[in-house]
Amino acid sequence: MNRRTVLALVLALSGLLSGCGSAEEAPSPSDREKPFWQAEFDGEAATRPSERYWRTETGNRDAEGWGNNELQYYTDDVANSALDGEGHLLISARPAPGGSRLPCYTREFCPWTSARLTTEGKVALTHGRAEVRARLPTGTGLLPAIWMLGDDGAEWPEQGEIDICEVVGGEPRTVYGTAHGPTYFNENGIGGSLALPSDASQAFHTYAVDKQPQRVTWSVDGKPYFTLTPSKLPAPRDWVFEQDMHLLLNVAVGGDWPGPPDASTPSPATMTIDYVRFYGKGHV
Repeated sequence: MNRRTVLALVLALSGLLSGCGSAEEAPSPSDREKPFWQAEFDGEAATRPSERYWRTETGNRDAEGWGNNELQYYTDDVANSALDGEGHLLISARPAPGGSRLPCYTREFCPWTSARLTTEGKVALTHGRAEVRARLPTGTGLLPAIWMLGDDGAEWPEQGEIDICEVVGGEPRTVYGTAHGPTYFNENGIGGSLALPSDASQAFHTYAVDKQPQRVTWSVDGKPYFTLTPSKLPAPRDWVFEQDMHLLLNVAVGGDWPGPPDASTPSPATMTIDYVRFYGKGHV
């Protein structure tokens, strides 16, 4: 088994051991609580989200396949990330245009393009709730992700990573939530999973983490399915989640976990984000 297959098995077991879908409740914003930052993606179609809050990362080869031998070249083209004019942000993976020569890490040129947006250096959550309502693409070779990285300047994995949600390849109804840190990363990441009532591409869901002191809880549509505390780590001193963390949104293609795309892979494969909201304490 490759390392991503092992990770899927570890996460599934973690979800069972943690009481996947248990009655434990995640803290939720009250009706009167206002987010300290939100992105509602209002604006004209085929325009970019506000540069005040969002930065677009590009490339593939220089990023060593984004750490997972991925096949997409991230661009800043509106074909890969833009508003739709109806209150959504679209992040679309597409086959690379004919004749394009986009340098790739695992081969000469990348066969796909996509987008990766981040709030790094612009918006961060310290403690509170990160909530994203989105519809995720599914299909062979796809890996859409909503996730967070630490702002302390350390190298990965020491900086800490919280994967709010990932839906991998041929598992269209399974949502994975995972934490990575100094001694628990890649196939040793710690997390859980939740089964959706239907394919993740068929409906919007609210994916969230509640990032509280010494505690992070993952939920979908208000239903918590995994809680991480320092006691669940290889060593409690490896807890790295009290710092500010920024958000990332991307659709990856190919790589170690989902495997390569094929003729059945949808094109374009689009993540549709309705909104992003941060509650609690952070920085804008």
